[in-house]
Amino acid sequence: MRLDQRTIAGLDLAGKRDAIFFDEDLIGFGLRLRASGDRVRKSWVAQYRSKGRTRRVLIGSVDKVALAEARKAARTILAKAELGDDPQDAKAQVRRENARSVRPAIDAYLEARCRELRPGSFRIAKLYLTGRYFRSLHPLAVSAVTRADVAAAVRAIVNKHSATTAAAARRQISAFFGWTIAEGLLGNGANPVDGSFCPDGPAARDRVLSDDELVAVWRACSDEDFGKIVRLLILLGGRRQEVGGMRWSELNLDAGIWVLPAERAKNGRAHTVALPPMALNIIRSTPASARDQLFGDRAGVGFSNWTKCKHRLDQRLGAVKPWKLHDIRRSVATGMADAGVAPHAIEQILNHQSGHKRGPAGIYNRSSYEREVRAALALWADHIRALVEGSERKVLAFPA
Repeated sequence: MRLDQRTIAGLDLAGKRDAIFFDEDLIGFGLRLRASGDRVRKSWVAQYRSKGRTRRVLIGSVDKVALAEARKAARTILAKAELGDDPQDAKAQVRRENARSVRPAIDAYLEARCRELRPGSFRIAKLYLTGRYFRSLHPLAVSAVTRADVAAAVRAIVNKHSATTAAAARRQISAFFGWTIAEGLLGNGANPVDGSFCPDGPAARDRVLSDDELVAVWRACSDEDFGKIVRLLILLGGRRQEVGGMRWSELNLDAGIWVLPAERAKNGRAHTVALPPMALNIIRSTPASARDQLFGDRAGVGFSNWTKCKHRLDQRLGAVKPWKLHDIRRSVATGMADAGVAPHAIEQILNHQSGHKRGPAGIYNRSSYEREVRAALALWADHIRALVEGSERKVLAFPA
């Protein structure tokens, strides 16, 4: 029969509980009648075969979808099936994606990443993703989040906090959606963060402390943990978290080396640092305790009281322009370059995987430039010694 208003009105179940009446013009388009209590429910369906199985897609209720609209929808579904697609699978996939909301997916993401990220990086990711920053996205399905949703959330962070905070939060949510794509949770969708509103992050810092400022910082350091850490930063050009978390088990004082393990290095690469005598003297002046960490009083963390101690140091410094601890690292690199140290040796000291070791060069060139690095650190330590003591330069020999 041809399904039209007249034939539809005359259809009934004839004692059955469920029956489908197919249209003779559009093969696969039908009207399904089902008994439900004391009434009969009528729905439009499209039926086809895919991969040897009979598949059926519900188009909608007769009460809500007109015949012409149902026929048009059925034609689209059947055309896709004829071309090799499976509309029922696609519909089921959409339902599965809509069932995956952002908040549970974030928990799964953090669980997966906790084994890969350093503890500090993991805490930051968890703070931005599970806290109030993206709470508006939490109840949404992962696949339903749009670029506009992300932009609105990021703008709200700018208004309530700062552009710097918003830029950092945006990087975290972008990494999360990148993970959902890799895990197949976003279907064929694109990362909704891409192309969305991106606030200006902090301007790249270019602060380099002069020799006089380095001397002032050195002399203002007390003999407490923070002062020792700052002086080691000046001598070694290390990162504050790596030096602040230094462990006795990482040190070979007889050989004069510090081996930073991969799990504590920012770039995930183990790093061996030759310790000049001035650095060795600072380390040896630190009393050993039951903890493996040299500095701080929190087991497993190392030094953590950065803000208060930096504030007290600045108060003792007085006239020195505002600076950050990370500026020391830039100052060391700049000072070494001015002293004639080769760029590849400076990068090795800083544990940077860039420049001469970027890309294929880094794959084939595995040299640690040990002699050049030792000489550079000795030269720099002698420079600092001469500045602090106000004496002539005299490069000190490393212990054998």
